Amino acid sequence: MRLNYYPPCPSPHLALGLNRHKDAGVLTILAQDDVEGLDVKRQSDGEWIRVKPIPHSYVINVGDIIQVWSNDNYVSAEHRVCVNSEKARCSVPFFFNPAHYVTVQPLEELIDEKNSPAKYNAYNWGEFFKTRKNSNFKKPGGENIQIYHFKKAE
Repeated sequence: MRLNYYPPCPSPHLALGLNRHKDAGVLTILAQDDVEGLDVKRQSDGEWIRVKPIPHSYVINVGDIIQVWSNDNYVSAEHRVCVNSEKARCSVPFFFNPAHYVTVQPLEELIDEKNSPAKYNAYNWGEFFKTRKNSNFKKPGGENIQIYHFKKAE
């Protein structure tokens, strides 16, 4: 679980609350206040869409591990957080992640004639998470380790 606080910024177009990313784990359950700021990248055209907070509800993000387990039947959503010019924003994400020794790979039960072959190489969650945590969000315009680095060549 993490507590996020984004103070107001008089020039929000010059600041970013949290750079674009996908959640690396299994699922993320996000509680947020009534201040807008969460954007999700639409897969069809790459446009950023603002998520309107709904009182007494949660945002559920499918993470990269579900994308790998499902062999791309479910895709993790790329998202970011933008700051507000007048109001502070708070959010509380709860991350469901496996133990560090777990090997992540497409589940055999989900590989069949329609969804074959496996699209990802197996990887160790702990090593992946450690590398990602040590580099994530440090390069605003750059790229850090992502699950597609484990995708098999087609």
